[in-house]
Amino acid sequence: MAVLVDLTKCIGCESCVVACKLWNKLPYHAKHTVKRQENDLDDTHWTVVQKKRVAAENGKEYTRFVKKQCMHCLEPACASACFSKALRVDENHAVVYYPDLCVGCRYCMLACPYEVPRYQWEEPLPLITKCQLCSDRLKEGELPACVGACPTGTLTYGNREALLRKAHAIIDSDSRYVNYVYGEKELGGASWLYISDQPFEKLGFKMDFEQTPPSDYTRSYLTKVPFLAAAWGLFLVGLTAYHHHREKKEKQEDEKDE
Repeated sequence: MAVLVDLTKCIGCESCVVACKLWNKLPYHAKHTVKRQENDLDDTHWTVVQKKRVAAENGKEYTRFVKKQCMHCLEPACASACFSKALRVDENHAVVYYPDLCVGCRYCMLACPYEVPRYQWEEPLPLITKCQLCSDRLKEGELPACVGACPTGTLTYGNREALLRKAHAIIDSDSRYVNYVYGEKELGGASWLYISDQPFEKLGFKMDFEQTPPSDYTRSYLTKVPFLAAAWGLFLVGLTAYHHHREKKEKQEDEKDE
C-alpha cells in the first residue's frame, strides 16, 4: 500500500497536520529547549507542510506546499540499522516503531537518508518518534488520518502499483507535470509517492540517491551487532567482578594490618 501526493493540489491548509496530532495525541504547543528548525519534523510534529517559493524559467515565481513525513521505504535503512527490532515493516508496508523494544541507541537517526526519526530530548525517558502511517487505522480498514482529512484530494491512499499507474497516467495526460514520480525508485522505492509541476530539487527533495536500498549495505554488518553487544556486556560483568574482588582483597589486607 502507498500514498500518492499531487503537489499541484495542496493549498497549505495543514488539515493533515492537525489530523495527525489529534489521532496520535501529540501536543499542539510543546515548548522545546532544543532549537527546532522552522516548520520541520520533531518529536511533536510527525508531519509538516513546508511552503516553497519556486522561480520558474518564464520569470514567474510560484508557491508550492510540500507535505513532509516518513517516506516508509520499502527497504528501510532505519529498520536494517535497528538491532533490537524496534522498527519493522508491517503487512501494509508501514515502517512501525515499537518503543518497548527500543534501547535508545539512535542508530535509526543516523541511518535514515531522509533524516526523519526524531528524539524526545525533553523527556526524562526519551524515545524515537516518527510517522507510523496510522498502522492501527489501516488494520481496521480506515485511511491514514492525514489522507482522510485532506479537503483537496492531494493525498490518495491505495495499492502502490495502482497508484504508480495513476501517477504516470496523470503525467502523460498533462504537460504541466514533471516527468518523474518521486519515491518510485529512490533507495529501492518508498510508500509515499509524489508528482509535481515543479522540479523536485527546487522543492527541497533530495535527488542524489542511488536506487539500491541502504539496507543492502548495512544488513550484513549489523547482523554482528547483537554478538558484539553480548560480548561487551560480558566484558562489563567481568570488569565489575574484578573490581569487587580487588576491593574485597584490599579490605582484607587492611584488616590484617590493623
